[in-house]
This record gives sequence, C-alpha cells and structure tokens, in this order.
Amino acid sequence: MPVTVELQETQALISLKGSFTINSATELKSLLLECATSGKDLVFDLVEAVEIDVSTLQLLFAAAREAERAGLSISSRLSDAAAITARDAGFANFPRITQG
Repeated sequence: MPVTVELQETQALISLKGSFTINSATELKSLLLECATSGKDLVFDLVEAVEIDVSTLQLLFAAAREAERAGLSISSRLSDAAAITARDAGFANFPRITQG
C-alpha cells in the first residue's frame, strides 16, 4: 500500500498509488485520522490508484467529513478506476473531484 503524506504549510497532500482494498484499511485509517486532525486542508491524489474498493472510499469520505467539520477545505484528483468505483458505489458527491 504505497501512501505518501506530504505535510505542507497549509495542506496535507495524501497520495495513493497502486491497489487499495480492505486489507490496507487499518493502516490507511490511521494515516487519514492523523491528517484530518492536523488542522491542514486535505488534498487526496488518487490519480495513480489502479484499484480501489468501497472500504477505501468510505475512509476517504469520513476523513473529508471530519476535515469539513473543522472548517478545512478538501479536494481530490481521481484515476479513472477510482472515479468509476466512486460513482458505482454511490459516492457521486466525493469531495471536490477533479478526474485525471
């Protein structure tokens, strides 16, 4: 599960590359919780995610919700695979999606 978190001055850039399934959920949850409580805007970069399942989308959506409650902004860039999974799973309102 290649995840990188780059804490910048005003934002936390969370990049997911490769495959993300229920098997990586526990580790991803810890990273996302840390980022969501960092006080920084969240940027999800899933452009290089080749496989992503609903459990991963749920974690990302929950982190985005927590950040929004704290008054932070959220944006995301999705690969075609992630965008299709989000749409098919009913996540049409996934945080501020930019595909590609």
